[in-house]
Amino acid sequence: MNQGELIEAIVKNSGMSKNNASAAVKAALEEMGKALKKGDSVRTTLGTFSVYKRGARKGRNPATGEAIKIKASKSVRFKASKTLKDKVNRRRS
Repeated sequence: MNQGELIEAIVKNSGMSKNNASAAVKAALEEMGKALKKGDSVRTTLGTFSVYKRGARKGRNPATGEAIKIKASKSVRFKASKTLKDKVNRRRS
């Protein structure tokens, strides 16, 4: 499911207009991005998004085999909630 399909599903299930659903989804994602940029975690019923720091390390250029230095960076982790895990693992009868 992509963002457009998510918006269509919200329109279908909530009765919201497409413009309102689109604005709501975009606003929610924008606010999540802002919180993560500040270093805060974002908890939803799906799970928790959090920022973690990756340290600088050595790597290899796969094309040449040359050793390279990889700079430290930040990345985002997602830990699924029990509710989401249960939905994904529920057997269909």
